[in-house]
Amino acid sequence: MERVLSRGNLLSALRRLERNKGAAGIDGMEIKSLRPYLLDHWPEIRHQLLNGTYQPKPVRRVEIPKPDGGVRLLGIPTVLDRLLQQALLQVLTPIFDPAFSPQSYGFRPGRKAQDAVRQAQSYIREGYRFVVDMDLEKFFDRVNHDILMAKVVKKVKDKRVLRLIRCYLQAGVMINGCCVATDEGTPQGGPLSPLLANIMLDDLDKELSSRGHRFVRYADDCNIYVKTKRAGERVLESVTRYVEGRLKLKVNREKSAVDRPWKRKFLGFSFTPHRDPKLRLAEKTVKRFKQRIRELTRRSRSYSMELRIQQLNEYLNGWSGYFRIADTRSVFQSLDEWLRRRLRMCLLKQWKKPQTKRKRLTSLGIPADLARNISGSRKGYWRLANTPQLNRALGLAYWQSQGLTSLVARFDELRYTT
Repeated sequence: MERVLSRGNLLSALRRLERNKGAAGIDGMEIKSLRPYLLDHWPEIRHQLLNGTYQPKPVRRVEIPKPDGGVRLLGIPTVLDRLLQQALLQVLTPIFDPAFSPQSYGFRPGRKAQDAVRQAQSYIREGYRFVVDMDLEKFFDRVNHDILMAKVVKKVKDKRVLRLIRCYLQAGVMINGCCVATDEGTPQGGPLSPLLANIMLDDLDKELSSRGHRFVRYADDCNIYVKTKRAGERVLESVTRYVEGRLKLKVNREKSAVDRPWKRKFLGFSFTPHRDPKLRLAEKTVKRFKQRIRELTRRSRSYSMELRIQQLNEYLNGWSGYFRIADTRSVFQSLDEWLRRRLRMCLLKQWKKPQTKRKRLTSLGIPADLARNISGSRKGYWRLANTPQLNRALGLAYWQSQGLTSLVARFDELRYTT
């Protein structure tokens, strides 16, 4: 606990928290208010932590819609509890992480989702062309506290730290003003939750390795690669028995399957069926991208084009940075073209009156007669946005001059410089 509460560790945790920002917990305190609060209350908080009497506040329940239906339940701790969890994480990670499996990639220093996808690709290239795609049902909500703490206590002997971890597990959830006790689960949303998840699933990694399986795990996403469908069905059945019997977790049999890798998705990616498989974007990834772009380019949003492009760039830069390892450049190009058509539609909507449209179109170099035809057309904005004249006048060069990020240009820049 003294290491957790050391000045250097706490300052590092505080800087990390301020960099990540994030929403307030049930007390409404924002990140910017944390430093002044600590100046007034830190001696008392530190005393409680060292004495083992500190009691975390319940988390705030947030429901995030899933793309395929349903919701993901997040638990947002207060900013003070996030700070303490981050400080705990920084001390516990060097203790637990070195012993984790090399096939575990989620939320570990020096590892990222793209590494997991590349590893999966290498298994397929070696001839393991069936995947056991195992889905753990509501994993973060079903973690058995006693089993988890039994794993933690093997490497952590300070009873104050153990008590604090269990307090975070049992802090409860505030729902409609009522605190609901949590007898199982480790709420998603706190810095400590991913490490606890990896500790919980480390036995599964060791079991799969002892059986000689080729597998990749990223948090609760676990894919096992085999050579035949029959072998995959045997593996799915035996691993399900292990997960439900030893770890007391639940395997979602409806979502779990044995199939070809190119018919499944993994961390937003999929593969081509070639002998040397290429990485491609999963269908749901493209649908999710278009859904987000539609939200940002809705004609009913009365934003200036400058603000709209700024918001788009923030999303496009992050999205392209994650998916840059895909081999399907043509998909990025088609999404670029579709996005520019959405923006042309927004411009036509903003110009409203026919005479305004005609003036704007002629100023862009469109001949007067064609500008008159477009501005007076009864066709819908989406259809007009795809006319050859608008394509030329409001094409790639125009949007680049407006500062819009090009997915293809970003793809080429990131792919060939990293």
